[in-house]
Amino acid sequence: MQLVKIYTTATCPYCIHAKQLLKERGVTELHEIRVDKEPDERQKMMDITGRRTVPQIFIGDTHVGGCDELVALDGRGDLLPLLNTAT
Repeated sequence: MQLVKIYTTATCPYCIHAKQLLKERGVTELHEIRVDKEPDERQKMMDITGRRTVPQIFIGDTHVGGCDELVALDGRGDLLPLLNTAT
């Protein structure tokens, strides 16, 4: 399974929903970066994605986007194949 990296904050409902969906799809390990605890990481996230909102989700080297994009990816049936792509 691909490595999943997610930029989050503790109280963001979209972050919580995204993490729950990933767990439901079999992701057992997340590389979670809490930008509320590590403010410098928010700037890194913004430099990489061009966005300042969380969550920002990466599956392997693919920037999925935020929670809405993750849900849409799942709805199209493309989330599991991306998660299960060999590295």
